[in-house]
Amino acid sequence: MQEPTFLVLTVLAGAPLHGYGIMRAIEEVSGGTVTIRPGTLYAALDRLTLEGLVEVAYEDEWAHGRIRRHYRLTLDGAGALHDEAQRRRELAVIAIRRLDAVPGIAGSGLLNPP
Repeated sequence: MQEPTFLVLTVLAGAPLHGYGIMRAIEEVSGGTVTIRPGTLYAALDRLTLEGLVEVAYEDEWAHGRIRRHYRLTLDGAGALHDEAQRRRELAVIAIRRLDAVPGIAGSGLLNPP
């Protein structure tokens, strides 16, 4: 799973969000390191909707009669997110173990600076 997809599913694990809310939430959870562009986001939302991982929770009218869709995670989406989060956790554990075994790094303070 690509990082943008992972982040979209992650932020939708809370309350339903509209597109701009999703973009802002992604910036927030990534500590400002990831910015997703509207074209990328809406293409991902279309794909994730077709895959059954997200759905439109509701629509409302906002500026000048424009419709704003609020998306939410489906049960299948929650399962996919859980599986991917678990996979990433396992990879992180492997990476840390491997780093701990590198001579000169383990115990050097390079991994945990003061």
